[in-house]
Amino acid sequence: MLRKILIFAGAALVVALVWLVLSVWITPFALGQSADPLVTTGQVMLEGRAVAYRVRHLPISSFPELPQDISTVLIARGCLIPQTYQAHRPENVIHGALERAGTSDWAVLCSVEGRVSLLVFFASGAAASPVVLADHAETERLQTHDASGSLGFNWGIDPATPADVHEAQAAMAHRPAAPDHDAVADSVIDRNTVYHLYRNGAWDRLIVD
Repeated sequence: MLRKILIFAGAALVVALVWLVLSVWITPFALGQSADPLVTTGQVMLEGRAVAYRVRHLPISSFPELPQDISTVLIARGCLIPQTYQAHRPENVIHGALERAGTSDWAVLCSVEGRVSLLVFFASGAAASPVVLADHAETERLQTHDASGSLGFNWGIDPATPADVHEAQAAMAHRPAAPDHDAVADSVIDRNTVYHLYRNGAWDRLIVD
């Protein structure tokens, strides 16, 4: 009887140890976890095959130029700032006169639990209520960028001056006059740029390939 109990106990211990090893080995791969909490990794299906991706993020503290009230809102939302695969310095937080000439406004890409939103904070509005200009799953903004075939984040924003916007309007049949304030240049690397220009109480979109 004692021998049967010992055999059973030994078998149970082996099963427990195997389960523990499998849990440690399998879970990070399945959940897309990384040793670095600011890096998201995983795989997506591309043309019928699984392709690895890696997206690096920065915390809000990496952008000390942000006004305190905006930083507080972004931290409360759980935002991290995704960085493109081309990034050599902190990016995807911009400042400009986005509402009208002379204003001091901000726009950011905010990543929370795998979704990225383009948020605009007007100086005239409450920081707690930013405008959402675009929203995508992070995995919808990936592209190959090196010989390994791995994917990186390809969505970036920049301030666009009135001259930048006017140049982008050059191909229009009825080219309007240059605006008197900045726009948000919303770009997918090597593909297209969408200029978001706020005027007359609404956002205009100009797409340039």
